[in-house]
Amino acid sequence: MESADAEFQNSSASAEASNALCRYLGNTIRELRQRHDLTIAEVSQKAGISRGMLSKIENVQTSASLETLERLVSVLGVSLSALFKGYEASSEQVFLVPEGTAKEVVRRGTRNGHTYQLLASDPTAQFCFESFLITLHERSEPFAAFEHPGFESIYVLEGKMQYRHGSQSYLLKAGDALTFQSDIPHGPELLIDLPIRFLATVFNSKGPIPDFIASPSVEISEVESSEDVE
Repeated sequence: MESADAEFQNSSASAEASNALCRYLGNTIRELRQRHDLTIAEVSQKAGISRGMLSKIENVQTSASLETLERLVSVLGVSLSALFKGYEASSEQVFLVPEGTAKEVVRRGTRNGHTYQLLASDPTAQFCFESFLITLHERSEPFAAFEHPGFESIYVLEGKMQYRHGSQSYLLKAGDALTFQSDIPHGPELLIDLPIRFLATVFNSKGPIPDFIASPSVEISEVESSEDVE
């Protein structure tokens, strides 16, 4: 009798743990998708699963297979280990992306022909970030209405563009850097010299803003604005 009771308790505990994991995965996948302003249709199409399946996963109506999770995290730009990091403690991470191996992921600008290659990401930390190599080409469209919480820093590697942030517009070329509050509308409004390649790192604080962003050095000069351009 005691053996049967113990077996029942173990079974119940296992089912409870499984349900908790499904809830965590569904909530985390939805949070990642919404953070990047992506629809269920966009993510499911890129991941190769049905919209109904993704909706059921997010609403904890079904459990996702490992293969499905791998497809989803690839589209959302995180690793499986990062996905589970908030559920179980993990070790310190180092992000190494050998040449030619950066994953192409879907972000808001994908709709406008902007190509995003993920270089690093830790969406589960208190101060989360994502780092991208972004490429704009002949099929890319200007889009200066990006808005998301936190701060963003960009560094231009190649090409030239007019980049708007709020009421100001900046002429950016190779070697220029721009850091700004990213909940104000921003983005490239004029593509001057293609292709344009730039590094973009997005910081989204879940707690106090770190000193290096909260108190920027006054010695850093501003990039040339359009008001100064002849």
